[in-house]
Amino acid sequence: MLSDLEVDDFIAHKSTFDLLIDARSPKEYAESHIPNAQNFYALNDAEHQEVGTLYKQVSRNDAKILGARYICQNVALHLQEIAKSYKIGSRIGIYCARGGLRSSSIAIILSHIGYQVYRLQGGYKSYRVHVLSYLENIPHHRFILLGGNTGCGKSELLQTLQPSIDLENLANHLGSSFGSIKGAQPSQKAFENSLCEILCKIDPNAYIFIEAESKRMGKCTLPSLLHARMKESFRIEITAPLAQRVERILKDYERITPEFFNQAMHMIAPYIKKSVKEEVQKAYESHDLAAVAQTLLTQYYDVVYKKPHHVDTILDNADANVTIEALQALHVKLTNA
Repeated sequence: MLSDLEVDDFIAHKSTFDLLIDARSPKEYAESHIPNAQNFYALNDAEHQEVGTLYKQVSRNDAKILGARYICQNVALHLQEIAKSYKIGSRIGIYCARGGLRSSSIAIILSHIGYQVYRLQGGYKSYRVHVLSYLENIPHHRFILLGGNTGCGKSELLQTLQPSIDLENLANHLGSSFGSIKGAQPSQKAFENSLCEILCKIDPNAYIFIEAESKRMGKCTLPSLLHARMKESFRIEITAPLAQRVERILKDYERITPEFFNQAMHMIAPYIKKSVKEEVQKAYESHDLAAVAQTLLTQYYDVVYKKPHHVDTILDNADANVTIEALQALHVKLTNA
């Protein structure tokens, strides 16, 4: 069985798919894709470029024949992998860049074998139009904003609270000069896709816990409407003892390389005293990461932290369980107000 679905119907069915296939090239898939999709490509990167060049510069027919040859070879290999994990009759969603030959070629073969195949009309392009439209018109308007200095445990709280959105996790960035410590960030498209997926699963009328962030987190930018609504939200300032804050960020600082450290220190140099920079560098060279963390917290992060225009309440996070109970009680109160 093979059915073509418009993007809204495809998204509505997505949770019922046993497998979601991205039939684009690995390079396209790596740049961004629909969350939870697996890359069973019709053409690999080199093949995709070769066929595309042939199509534009020589002959469309020759390009189609060459593309068909490559697709047959690739699908033969993919079928072995798919059959290992997904029995005949499984529901499979599939898409390519624009809903063209790449996805239809694989979809036809899978459907004839006996899989229930649902192909996205308009391909990934139509999905991106959906994502951008959703983020430009976010129906959610109730947020509980968690603010506070670095190391107060806001991210840990968000991991327990529901419903919540952990923007730092989605952007893989801590929102600071040392923010890229966790490695490469997703592309803007991938960030938007993940954010949209989470928002779509949350009741638009629900209060959502979210951390106070600037509009830009490394190379990822928050949707303008979401950022505006965050600034208008009920705001809680989270505090915590300095010793606990140091302990938290040490978990991240343990992975710092000398190259990363020097680069980050160069970035913050204009915002700290020369004596502070020397103190931090000396502590790092002595492998005293606790001293590095404490000095950066008190002499940099706390100094540059922009005080919010308004704070509705303050919660000390010395005991996470107590803080979570207070936040959950507040959520109930605001919901029932």
